[in-house]
Amino acid sequence: MPNWPPDPNKRPDNSANQPAPMQQSNQPSGQEWRLIENTLLASVVEQRRARRWSIFFKLLTFGYILLIFLTIGRSCSTEAPTALDGIDTNKPHLAVVEIQGTISSGDVANAYDVNDALTRAFENSNSKAVALDINSPGGSPVQSDEIWQTMMDLRKQYPDKKLYAVIGDMGASGAYYIASAADEIYVNPSSLVGSIGVIMPSYNVKGLMDKVGVEDRTITAGEYKDILSLSRPLTDYEEQHVEKVLDNTHKHFINAVKEGRGDRLKNPEQNKLFSGLFWTGEQSIELGLADKKGSISSLEKQLKLNNVVNYTPSDPFQLFMDRFAVKLGAGVGSSINLDLLPQEEGNAQMR
Repeated sequence: MPNWPPDPNKRPDNSANQPAPMQQSNQPSGQEWRLIENTLLASVVEQRRARRWSIFFKLLTFGYILLIFLTIGRSCSTEAPTALDGIDTNKPHLAVVEIQGTISSGDVANAYDVNDALTRAFENSNSKAVALDINSPGGSPVQSDEIWQTMMDLRKQYPDKKLYAVIGDMGASGAYYIASAADEIYVNPSSLVGSIGVIMPSYNVKGLMDKVGVEDRTITAGEYKDILSLSRPLTDYEEQHVEKVLDNTHKHFINAVKEGRGDRLKNPEQNKLFSGLFWTGEQSIELGLADKKGSISSLEKQLKLNNVVNYTPSDPFQLFMDRFAVKLGAGVGSSINLDLLPQEEGNAQMR
């Protein structure tokens, strides 16, 4: 029971009636939120700026390195390094120039390097004979003809030095164009030889484009500028025009082979030598497209030489820079090729 009367000196306990004290909130205020947001945005902006500068300096470094390579290549390529480096050419030898892979201005087998190698091989008085080591399906008619012309000129200039063509796995199309300029052609019985013809693959994928909803919006200036378009068929006039172009190129090929091989060709019309067909090495000898079975090694023994010197350019950096320059300047002239195997749309190959 409560004491009564209450003690006047004792303060009454009103704690039960007092409201509970407010707990302090841990949530940031609006001003603090704005501060956090501004800090994060500043961090993102700084990261983006650092990324841009990183990309810029990487590109700048790449350009600087490329400039150094170009400068070194230009200063050191007065005469392209070749396989002759470190080899004694002061002894009698068989000079070899390789034609490997596709014949193109942007590939290893290009007219500039091959002709330069052939010229140096003939000019060296210690080279007793020159041999083209061929393993190629063909390629550019222009590049092939330029090499053919150089070979014919060198044969006239050095009548006492024989020029051989030795075909390995394949000597077809543009590669055979080149081989026909040699004094003699050696083959393996299983080599693929011939393919004297021209082809320009062409496709019409308009039906496929319609199915997948692709619309051709090509804009041209010139009625026939899109003559090889994938999105429409050739008109009769366009087909006749392309056929004339290919026939003319084919005619150049035939004339070169006839001039190089002469009477050694056996019944070319009856045997369809200029039809685009190809034969084995053994069959090609029977048809007069080649002369003998042999290889670089057997030719070396036949000529009684125990020294073979390869005159083919072998500087990979120079080749890379040449290809890079060619890719930048590639034009319509590269659309016709002499090749055993069909390539991409718009390329013509000799077959």
